[in-house]
Amino acid sequence: MNVRERCRRLWEDPGPRKDRSPFALLLEVFSLFYRVGVVLRNDFYDRELFRSVRLPCRVISVGNVTAGGTGKTPMVILLARLLKDLGYRPAVLSRGYGGKGKAPVNIVSDGASILMSPLEGGDEPVLIARSVPGIPVLTGSDRCLTGRNAIERMGADVLILDDGFQHRRLFRDINIVLLDSDRPWGNGFLLPRGPLREPPTRALRRADIVIRTGGMHNRTSGEAAGTQVETGDSGAVLLRSSPIFRGIHQPCALISLDGGRKMDLQYLAGERICAFAGIGVPEQFRKTLESLGAEIVEFLAYPDHHRYDSSDLAFIERTAKEARAEMIVTTEKDEIKLAPMEKLAVPTCFLSIEMRVEPQKTFEHLVLERMKDG
Repeated sequence: MNVRERCRRLWEDPGPRKDRSPFALLLEVFSLFYRVGVVLRNDFYDRELFRSVRLPCRVISVGNVTAGGTGKTPMVILLARLLKDLGYRPAVLSRGYGGKGKAPVNIVSDGASILMSPLEGGDEPVLIARSVPGIPVLTGSDRCLTGRNAIERMGADVLILDDGFQHRRLFRDINIVLLDSDRPWGNGFLLPRGPLREPPTRALRRADIVIRTGGMHNRTSGEAAGTQVETGDSGAVLLRSSPIFRGIHQPCALISLDGGRKMDLQYLAGERICAFAGIGVPEQFRKTLESLGAEIVEFLAYPDHHRYDSSDLAFIERTAKEARAEMIVTTEKDEIKLAPMEKLAVPTCFLSIEMRVEPQKTFEHLVLERMKDG
């Protein structure tokens, strides 16, 4: 077991102090140093010793307080579509994690064409560009620089920061924070002992809108705005007065990798499925397939942003055949990295999933009001 796998197992522990191995204790020490650095940096911004840069347009950040999948990318896509439909000219700014494009500004999409592959631009930026045609997508470590390029070269009048909650150098008008409903704080530890990026009590003071995602799959109503009390796995209790909404990952189509044929989701019911995913929380994908009636005969979980090669595909195909699977199913994020590779012998599809926020009208109205007042 490598270091990444050992860390992942620690993060998934149901109790924050069950593992007292030397490895866990070492990570705990590193977490203390990480906490000091994060708290000091945020204090400097809060006291304006570090100043955020204001750009001449509205800025919306979509982020979370933990490392891992809470649905940031579907949320960015939802916002981009909403703003475009309302007549705005949004652009999406991303770090481009995992992409090999290391220029200060990488144009994944100029709004007219997708200019980079997932290998160059990163799988999530390319997925966003493909999902929302006509919207520029840029990557780079300096969001201020990529933001200026989006404004000056592409005419953007609103910037959406993908995974931007901790990027405090760029001022934002709206901070949208996504929390996993089942484990909002992971195991209660900060990186690297746990998935927390910063202490949650202080972090959520900066949030303008909180969206709870995952869990409670059949629930469709949102929480009303008002004072909320959240108790996490760490035992921390947070008193909130920001609007809290419900984010629902909504499967919308099953699409064949061979020709892009769309199939009804009911096609999965009773089918023997071999599924694989390289996303933040692969188990969520498995639960989604099961909720659609699929019989999961094999499930292969890969690290987030995993780059598949021919040996991976050969193993997936062999596993599916040995399990007598009738179909292989993966995520849309994984599918964009498979496009240039050879087709598998077993019929292969990807599940397209969109984000829905409830109550929808209240959320949309709040976003528009915050943009006007920003």
